[in-house]
Amino acid sequence: MQLQTLFAQIDSKQAELARRRPLSAAEAASLREYLDLEWTYNSNAIEGSTLTRQETLVVLKHGLTVGGKPLVEHLEAINHQMAIDFVERLAEDPEPPTLDDILAIHALVLRSIDERHAGQFRSGQVYITGSVYVPPPGAAVPGRMTEFADWLLRTGVSMTAGGGLHPVERAAHAHFWLVDIHPFVDGNGRVARLLLNLLLMQVGYPIAIIRNEDRAAYYAALESGHDGRLDDFLVFVAKAVDRTADILLSATGDG
Repeated sequence: MQLQTLFAQIDSKQAELARRRPLSAAEAASLREYLDLEWTYNSNAIEGSTLTRQETLVVLKHGLTVGGKPLVEHLEAINHQMAIDFVERLAEDPEPPTLDDILAIHALVLRSIDERHAGQFRSGQVYITGSVYVPPPGAAVPGRMTEFADWLLRTGVSMTAGGGLHPVERAAHAHFWLVDIHPFVDGNGRVARLLLNLLLMQVGYPIAIIRNEDRAAYYAALESGHDGRLDDFLVFVAKAVDRTADILLSATGDG
């Protein structure tokens, strides 16, 4: 499906959602819990966590440990939910996220896992497993991230003024750019997906849940982007947003 067609389809569903009755507080809380679980389970699974969806629920909702699973995987689940809660609070402010916001998200993702690097830009070189792309050297990261933050501000202003990038396109570009810079020793993917959804939530769009089952396609789309073919990744993200729009339409019924 062509990118502009996907954007139009998402916008149409977004307009339909706006016309429907709001969910009750209980319904909204249940839907949020479902989406948060899907987001946390899938984002961590993509990075290699062996916690199942049900085990992730047990950890998050009941505070229990899962026998035979590493402590770090429990921390990853708890930290990711804390990061979601933080991102949802940030989304209440229409101002584009700052570098401090991005560092704060990263600090939550690596909390009690790698305190030395949590909330800190890397200073050395990193490599991406399975990718031929090599991120910029550590010395270049602060400058590249400042450029990135400036871009978030400029594109946010343009979009507010009724022009510029489509909201889904902007969010997908932001995800790709952060992964391209790879500013952290660890946690780049999770932070990129959190930032992606922060930008979508700020403008009232459905979040994109990148599914673990689509991991190979996700990485292939990112690799195409590193080769200068970003449309594959934009389409991939747009399809993820479209799936969530369908979930929201189903939850709100016909009213």
